[in-house]
Amino acid sequence: MDIQVVCVGKLKEKYLKQGVAEYQKRLSKYTKFKIDEVGDEATPDNLSDHEIEQILAKEADRILAKIGPGRKIIVLAIEGDLVSSEQLADRINQYATYGDSKLTLVIGGSLGLAEKLKAQADWSISFGRITLPHQLMRLVLTEQIYRAFRIINHHAYHK
Repeated sequence: MDIQVVCVGKLKEKYLKQGVAEYQKRLSKYTKFKIDEVGDEATPDNLSDHEIEQILAKEADRILAKIGPGRKIIVLAIEGDLVSSEQLADRINQYATYGDSKLTLVIGGSLGLAEKLKAQADWSISFGRITLPHQLMRLVLTEQIYRAFRIINHHAYHK
């Protein structure tokens, strides 16, 4: 498999960088895995709906520019399908089994994702209805992808 995560913004906190790096290293046993960062837009307080749409559109254009042809797109959105670790593993395994081995998972910025990007997604998922900072979500997602491969390969880890 070839898994790409496209994220808005850069990781700033050392502990998040270390956590993501650890799971990237672990994932190298199972799959080609990379993270592509795109620039985020400044988001001052009291933005109008129109300004929010403009920011999301600019970020969406940057995200889409990173996604190559023939890739399945999975977006992380709070309103997406609630998934368990087992369900995520099952879907990744299904993609691999049926020839869709190039996956791109997308994490938006602090304002989320543009509707035009969500509309292009093959699947929209949520790890819960709580809001997590997008930088923390990168660590959570990377760990869940690693956990999915452990489940798929029947290796100890998942409890």
